[in-house]
Amino acid sequence: MNKRIKGQFTYDERRVLSILVEMIIPASDEYGVPDAGDEAIVNAILIDAERSSTRVVAALSALEDIAQSRNNIGFADLSADQRDDVVNAFRESQPANANLIAALTTQCYYRDDRVMVSLGMEPRPPHPDGYKVEQGDWSLLNPVRKRVEFYRKTK
Repeated sequence: MNKRIKGQFTYDERRVLSILVEMIIPASDEYGVPDAGDEAIVNAILIDAERSSTRVVAALSALEDIAQSRNNIGFADLSADQRDDVVNAFRESQPANANLIAALTTQCYYRDDRVMVSLGMEPRPPHPDGYKVEQGDWSLLNPVRKRVEFYRKTK
């Protein structure tokens, strides 16, 4: 039986999502970072995805439908080449769904401590300490300041 786990997602949906996000961001031995299919990262994606679970489930369902229509088997059971073909078709036919999965993946991936350390960042939230931002050349805004106002002022 395919029961829902982590609130809104079934075991099969989680499996498909894990494979898909690993394709989006593969592991790098050079930088010592895991792929996005890493269990901790997938768990973070699932937690974030709960806010838009209906859309995420629809996206995964659309991906499964493409896999079934092209290969008569589910996405998780496809070979690597078949998965590439299905994902490319998914991106072309379902750009909003593909972008949703990609956005969730990148947001959660770059919050992972291992990834932050590989980027030379301290693995901590940005607040309350914040991050130092180097000051730029503020004179670059002078042409904008000199422009005629093009908006309606409020009272």
